[in-house]
Amino acid sequence: MKYIALLFFVPSIAFASGVASLKNFLSHSHTVKAQFTQTVLDRNGKQIQAASGVMQFSRPGKFRWEYSKPYPQLIVGDGAKVWMYDADLNQVTVRKLDQALGNTPAALLAGNNAIEQNFTLTEGAKSNGLEWVEASPRGKEGSFEHIRLAFRSSTLEVMELSDHFGQTTLIRFSGLELNPRLAPQLFSFTPPQGADVVGD
Repeated sequence: MKYIALLFFVPSIAFASGVASLKNFLSHSHTVKAQFTQTVLDRNGKQIQAASGVMQFSRPGKFRWEYSKPYPQLIVGDGAKVWMYDADLNQVTVRKLDQALGNTPAALLAGNNAIEQNFTLTEGAKSNGLEWVEASPRGKEGSFEHIRLAFRSSTLEVMELSDHFGQTTLIRFSGLELNPRLAPQLFSFTPPQGADVVGD
């Protein structure tokens, strides 16, 4: 798959810290919809990927992460499995939900509320009006060394992911809607006829 999709969202109640905002999100967000832009930087800070699209989720475990640029890609979590569809290749990759999430950003934000069982939370510094929090996976099997999230008035604006290869994925959110009404069929997926299906 060309991009790593992750799920992220937040409420709109003012809190004094990034940790408090994150915990409030986990307690009060049931559904979320937002537009996003995603860039990937190498260890020298050079941009190597750029994408944009719309993400939607229904906690716990159901989400839809849809890329529109530079080419269409779709990732759907139906509560039991995660489906990743590359339209250009007409290929579907499917994995069991618990295996696909693990100690990932998706588990942090779209899983259950037991965040501190899987992540160590550290308060970050406030800069440019943003409250930062860092979440480090307790397990070693995840793809990311740490995840940083930035809130403005308890609305998630930025997510920064650092992996074991020195790359940084930067996601910016806009037009975030908290607890919108989302159709159940958004979180189901049937492989297109003729698609190559790989995985569980």
